[in-house]
Amino acid sequence: MAERLIFHCDCNNFFASCECLERPELKDVPMAVAGDPEDRVGIVVAKNELAKRYGVRTTDTVWQAKKKCPEIVFVPPRHGYYKQVSDRVNLIYRDYTDYVEPASIDESYLDLSGTLDYYRMSARELADTIRERVKREIGITISVGVANNKIFAKMGSDYKKPDATTVILGEDYKEILWPLPVSDLMFAGKASVKLLNGKEIHTVGDLAQQPQERIRALLGKGGETLWGYANGLDTDPVRRWGDMPEVKSVSHGMTFRRDLYTEEEFLNGVAVQADRIAMSLRRQGLKGSVISVQIKTPQLQVISRQVSLDHYTWLEHEIRDVAMKLIRENWRAGLPIRAITVGVTKLVPADEAPEQMDLFDLLGEKKKTGKAREKQDKMEAAVDVLRQKMGNLAVTLGVQENEDIGIRREWKKKRE
Repeated sequence: MAERLIFHCDCNNFFASCECLERPELKDVPMAVAGDPEDRVGIVVAKNELAKRYGVRTTDTVWQAKKKCPEIVFVPPRHGYYKQVSDRVNLIYRDYTDYVEPASIDESYLDLSGTLDYYRMSARELADTIRERVKREIGITISVGVANNKIFAKMGSDYKKPDATTVILGEDYKEILWPLPVSDLMFAGKASVKLLNGKEIHTVGDLAQQPQERIRALLGKGGETLWGYANGLDTDPVRRWGDMPEVKSVSHGMTFRRDLYTEEEFLNGVAVQADRIAMSLRRQGLKGSVISVQIKTPQLQVISRQVSLDHYTWLEHEIRDVAMKLIRENWRAGLPIRAITVGVTKLVPADEAPEQMDLFDLLGEKKKTGKAREKQDKMEAAVDVLRQKMGNLAVTLGVQENEDIGIRREWKKKRE
């Protein structure tokens, strides 16, 4: 069977690059895409190369970035505009293959298996052709990783930036990727890395050359998966453009280490689930209008309730608040809860969701303005961007650690 040929194409400094397309003067000054400069807790979600030289980092607050680089120029994020540029970039990719799978707004996987004879190019030449075409026609640069699987292709695009191609085919991964810190391996979370380092496993190659049984004993089934990734055993296919399975609901449940008795404990559990559900909805470009909660007691009694909203949502705080309202209305004081499941159903593509402003009549609260709701939407979208670039541990939304009941920040390391 012929070796697969997978490209991972990653737009460099995407949001900042998009802004420079419309405002070329920004190319010559340190700039960052960030929240309101008047808001001290606004965060940097993207920056250009000049800002990087001053040490400005994604996740810096606006005031931290200003302290590092007093002359930095801030521009507000425009997610609709970035989506338009992303669509244009993906149109170029689709000229070369039908198998184009966006991983986020600024990166896509391409399956080009069996195409080299047709294009009469080597893998590197084809990657460079696509890279140069994006630069010429769109005006931004991309980095391309070329490998026989998605994990190595993604690591390849990260290996050399900006505007570069890295080819990792055959046994190349042993020379290129195995010397890298094990923390560079996709889905290797901080806790896992700490455990591995404690066993003198410091590089991707160290991990790859361990007996598989040892890594499984250390990290469980997730460790076995990491071991496979380090050895190039990822077989996840690239989906055909538009060929996404229909999603009818997004839900998440937790069985707690001990029974819960207080509203504060319930809120901790619900916040984790709402955060994860909202992130999944936004990644899939979906909104839902029905929120459900299922409560299970230690005696396995199940209480299920749901409510239909007058609008569609993908916001964490809305899912969390409605779920908590359902629990309060159906929970009897003193009744222990063993497990909670939160779900969102009646899903539609986000760009087809009718605009309706609030759910706060349901919550018995004063209506928020459209501006406040838009601000919340942008904030959660910015958090998604940070997590995509920095890992899911980069930012938390109201999630408090509570090891006693089984809530810790490591929950975010699980792959969606």
